[in-house]
Amino acid sequence: MAESCDRKLFLGGRLKRLRRELDLTQTAMAADLGVSPSYLNHIERNQRPVTAQLLLRLAETYDVDLRALNQGGVGEAELAEVFADPLFAGISVPRHEMLQLGEDLPGAAEALIRLYRSLAEQRGRARIEAEHGGIETGTPSDWVRDHVQSRNNHFAELDTLGEALHAALFDPAGGVRDSFEAAARARLAARHHLTVRVMPTEVMVEWTRRFDPHRRRLLLSETLGPSSRAFAVAYQLALSEHGAELEAMTEAARPPDEATRRLLKVSLTNTLAAATLMPYGPFQTTAEETGYDLGRLTARFGVSFEQAAHRLTTLSRPTARGVPFFLMRVDQAGNISKRYASGAFPFSRFGGACPRWRLHSAFRTPGRIVTQIIETPEGGRWFTLARTVDRQGHDAFTEGQDLAIGLGCELKHAHRLTYARGLDLTAPEVTPIGPACRLCLRHPCAERAAPPLDRALAVDDWAKSVSPYPFEAG
Repeated sequence: MAESCDRKLFLGGRLKRLRRELDLTQTAMAADLGVSPSYLNHIERNQRPVTAQLLLRLAETYDVDLRALNQGGVGEAELAEVFADPLFAGISVPRHEMLQLGEDLPGAAEALIRLYRSLAEQRGRARIEAEHGGIETGTPSDWVRDHVQSRNNHFAELDTLGEALHAALFDPAGGVRDSFEAAARARLAARHHLTVRVMPTEVMVEWTRRFDPHRRRLLLSETLGPSSRAFAVAYQLALSEHGAELEAMTEAARPPDEATRRLLKVSLTNTLAAATLMPYGPFQTTAEETGYDLGRLTARFGVSFEQAAHRLTTLSRPTARGVPFFLMRVDQAGNISKRYASGAFPFSRFGGACPRWRLHSAFRTPGRIVTQIIETPEGGRWFTLARTVDRQGHDAFTEGQDLAIGLGCELKHAHRLTYARGLDLTAPEVTPIGPACRLCLRHPCAERAAPPLDRALAVDDWAKSVSPYPFEAG
């Protein structure tokens, strides 16, 4: 009996669900219960158990049936069926984790099950369409992105190879140093009997880089700038020196089809090229010493703003970690073509970004870095910077089609960045944002582009909201 009384009761997920059903903030509920907001926050995160006294206050304050509060959530059998799917191959989800998910986070568990049911239905329709219409299914780019993100955008083995290859390009005695491109060209010629030629646009047509295996030539378009040309040479050098290792890493990832396999190999080769141009040790040290000054990094390593920004998202070596950045690249229409993170990512994984984020307004000030501190609905704060960049091979085909790069980190890391100097990081000016509009429940919002998926529109012909899509509260 004593053992039963001494057992700690963790009901964080259910308490949070109750608070949301009552439409209360943590501060409001904490005041009602006579506890501090931080204490309630710890309980909701299961960092503190629920005491008998607090249970009694809940029952008295909100007329809660304690038996209902202590009921289990989604059944184990349903979750076991979901996680048994081949989609989750290689991910071990033990029984106690499924029980915890179903009991402490029933809303999330139910959402997962609904998504899985929808996936099963789509699979069934896709099979019928494929059998009768020959429709191809699958998204290689999504698979590759997920694989890269599963590694937190960090491939230690490629960083090691890149550092060694960079060191091999230059005189270890510290003599006169050629440019990276010149040194890489010399190594390609000496070790691989391969030459590099810059060709006119009318010869290359839409290609910016092509390898001719018969004549052992790497052909580069004249539209490539110096940093893009150096990266193209680094790519060919990485493939020539470590093709076997790249192939082995590609096969070890077990891509589902040939298109995905090829795309993954290209992604890994790009990663090795970046690690050769910007070797981990010197790049991470320079980043720390300069306060992650992208101007200094681009000048020191002869790379573009985008190349340096992308490299910053890969600095996750355990013995020399950099600031955990996320990166997003968009065009002027809002299409996302890059999305990487070495840690947490504040936006919707599959949707777009919030229009209140200044990434989109960077197009108004081409070439200038704009900074912003944003706050997500759950209270997370992020320091971000954004700037426009040109497309690779900027020519008649891409005239005026600039891109914008958004880079950011959790606010707690901002003091390490030169771009945050002079700002009050303890009481900053913050812009509240949401995830993609169809997932965001923040209201009202004049920038909203679409209503939330799970909310009904609340259109009133007697009044007009600042939001183009007013919706009903859940």
